[in-house]
Amino acid sequence: MAKDEIFPLVNEQGEVVGKATRRECHSGSKLLHPVVHLHVRDAEGRLYLQKRSMIKDIQPGKWDTAVGGHIDFGEGVEEALMREAREELGLTRFVPEKLFSYVHESEIERELVNAFTAIVDAGDIEIDPVEIDEGRFWTLDEIDANLGKGVFTPNFEGEYKRLRALWG
Repeated sequence: MAKDEIFPLVNEQGEVVGKATRRECHSGSKLLHPVVHLHVRDAEGRLYLQKRSMIKDIQPGKWDTAVGGHIDFGEGVEEALMREAREELGLTRFVPEKLFSYVHESEIERELVNAFTAIVDAGDIEIDPVEIDEGRFWTLDEIDANLGKGVFTPNFEGEYKRLRALWG
């Protein structure tokens, strides 16, 4: 996670319009840069969440989307999704389904989120302890009971509401 990583800058349609460093994108500049999220579900419909490492520069120690990461300059959306899933959860065999894209804005950044889902067997998950402190499957009722309590990242909570609208 180098501060001088180069990210593409995009418009709200996802078209690349420039590039900037990680530091520039996370400095409050609000430069719109793309990310990928993968919502991993099991056959019972539970959602796998990761507890973000305490060394992360954004929302350390909070529960978050199973896989999330920046798209590198010159990398495609699905290429980034597969790379991040492999790096964070050791996933190499899954079929991603595109859910939606939207702009998420926090105090320090603006991201174009490309959200996907996939059904995965728990035995296929092998977390990277550098990226993630821990991970587990949550029932939707467990997630619902913990919303607004500081357990999850604000980004996950907002995205989860979109998921609930899709999944019921």
